[in-house]
Amino acid sequence: MLALKDSPLLIARTFEELKITSTRSTVVCAAKGKRPRYPRVWKTPKRIGTISKAAKLVQSIKELSNVKEEVYGALDTYVAWELEFPLITVKKALKTLEYEREWKRIIQVTKWMLSKGQGKTMGSYFTLLNALAEDDRLDEAEELWTKLLMQYMESLPRRFFDKMISIYRKRGMHEKMFEIFADMEELGLRPNVSVVSMIGDVFKELGMLDKYEKLHSKYPPPKLEYRYIRGKRVRIRKQGQSNQVNNDIEKQDNVEPNSDINEDDISEEDSDVIDDEQFNQDANVTCMEPEQISDESYESMEPVLDV
Repeated sequence: MLALKDSPLLIARTFEELKITSTRSTVVCAAKGKRPRYPRVWKTPKRIGTISKAAKLVQSIKELSNVKEEVYGALDTYVAWELEFPLITVKKALKTLEYEREWKRIIQVTKWMLSKGQGKTMGSYFTLLNALAEDDRLDEAEELWTKLLMQYMESLPRRFFDKMISIYRKRGMHEKMFEIFADMEELGLRPNVSVVSMIGDVFKELGMLDKYEKLHSKYPPPKLEYRYIRGKRVRIRKQGQSNQVNNDIEKQDNVEPNSDINEDDISEEDSDVIDDEQFNQDANVTCMEPEQISDESYESMEPVLDV
């Protein structure tokens, strides 16, 4: 019978052919090693990050005077070789200037950016409003506020109202505070705790206790707060917040107009009792499990009154 197996001579011949073809494809230099590779011509060097660019921009602006044309010219030369407007770099530069409290530079850079048609966001407008208020340019801040209120009436964020109320509170302009608060109620914006406390303090200063009571009955303080217990964020029910308004009214009714109240008149026994009660409350909170606390606080929630 015929044998179908290959002869050893045929196997050796095919192995030599494979070896020859494999050696032909490799390129070996004179030093008998891999050919050295050089960096390509079209590879760009390491690019400068936005943080270093923002620092360079801030440093170039600080050395200038407060002349508008000089600052705008420096900013134009900085952006001249950019293919796109460096919005991220400018935003980081504004954050750096805000941290250093350079309010005039913030106003100049923000107005220059807005004049270029870039960065027209609520964050940019809020930064400009804050800088104008800190630089005691109240007229320009009010002009910007009215422009934003007329243009973005229903979509204006609540923090703009909070900022204007705080600005008027620092300057003792109570009537304008009440106007902005009335605008918030008309637009259906619920004020936060800080705004309610500022308006309530003004009512107490002016002796309007009935309005103070109505304000806190309409916007009661939140009954829940967040605390970190054993590394977890847990909702806990606040204690002693419901009787705060009544206590303030009773104190002002009982105190005579010419009498002076000192904090030293409080007895030591009452303070010790308060400290012991607070310590027991904290101990009970830490002993409870976080899930149990969150479930109980969620069940104790009540619907809040509408504005």
